[in-house]
Amino acid sequence: MLEVTLEQQEFRKALRRMLEKEAYPYFNKWEEQRDIPRAFWEKLGEHGFLMPWVDESYGGLGVDFSFSAILTEELERVGVGLSSGISLHADIVCPYIADYGTEEQKKKWLPKSVTGQFISAIAMTEPGAGSDLANVKTVAIRDGDYYILNGAKTFITNGGKADFVVVVCKTNPDAMPAYRGISLLVVESGTPGFKRGKQLEKIGMHSGDTAELIFEDAKVPVSNLIGEEGKGFYYLMEKLQQERLLVALQVMVEAEEMMNLTIQYVKERQAFGSRIADFQNTRFKIAEMATEIELGRNYVNQLVQRHIQNEDIVKEVSMAKWWISEMAKRVATECLQLHGGYGYMEEYEIARRFRDIQVTSIYAGTTEVMKGIIAKKLLD
Repeated sequence: MLEVTLEQQEFRKALRRMLEKEAYPYFNKWEEQRDIPRAFWEKLGEHGFLMPWVDESYGGLGVDFSFSAILTEELERVGVGLSSGISLHADIVCPYIADYGTEEQKKKWLPKSVTGQFISAIAMTEPGAGSDLANVKTVAIRDGDYYILNGAKTFITNGGKADFVVVVCKTNPDAMPAYRGISLLVVESGTPGFKRGKQLEKIGMHSGDTAELIFEDAKVPVSNLIGEEGKGFYYLMEKLQQERLLVALQVMVEAEEMMNLTIQYVKERQAFGSRIADFQNTRFKIAEMATEIELGRNYVNQLVQRHIQNEDIVKEVSMAKWWISEMAKRVATECLQLHGGYGYMEEYEIARRFRDIQVTSIYAGTTEVMKGIIAKKLLD
């Protein structure tokens, strides 16, 4: 993202200094341990980096989405295992509280989310329902002052350590069409009947917390309903634009970082008496990747500015999400190839980034779903 104000520039510089001290030296260890320490979340919060968009009355800085974009980019430069959970908490989950929650809910959950004392998650995906949110099977039936929640969720980022989870469920299982029965409930850690399943072993994003969640007659206070009953699907649709823009930003940074790593490597590595950078094939590959990366960067920067201006850019964000994620996967393959055998070794950063990038065309809406949205906007 291009900084246009002094405040944005200073925010990035300060964040980068903090990450150079508190994240880069430890990230490989966190990958091995399969965990980002809570202490790191709290350090982000302590320095005002975690949720800068939150109103000052709840502990934030009251700034616009450009600061969230800077946070996402700088975390991603460290590694996707770091950025995925933090960006989800800061800019995907908590906006539901801020925009649709009651004053009581905002006071309860936002201040500690800003400081990093609370970690949040959103539970959409189920073992039998991914992109088709209207067909979730998790059900919450009202019983007096509580909802009795039953169901299971999987692939939940931050699921293992979340202090509260926004759960997508059906409060009216008989609603027609089905999406009109969907609501959002906040389930807090320690809620009777709320259990965490196993931590999921992933191909990549090893430091990212991904877990299964189980609800067996979980008693959730009615006061934990976000917004209106039956409006959950509409809230989800309104927020998916920002979620997919954040993913486009993440994969954009991944492509840039992989190319930078590769340029450095081919300049230093020699074969047949010459630098790999001097071979025509290498030069053409680098030129091709650089061109696609530049096109993607210019497009996503434009979308960030339009999103800040509250434009409806669902079609354009869907284009960015699918094209940049697929482009980054192509870049990963080419960069690994240019590293030769060393690229397959875990001690080289390109190996980790190659593994991490593969899921980006799946989560937050698959490439196929993105193309369906684009076609619907153009043809229906």
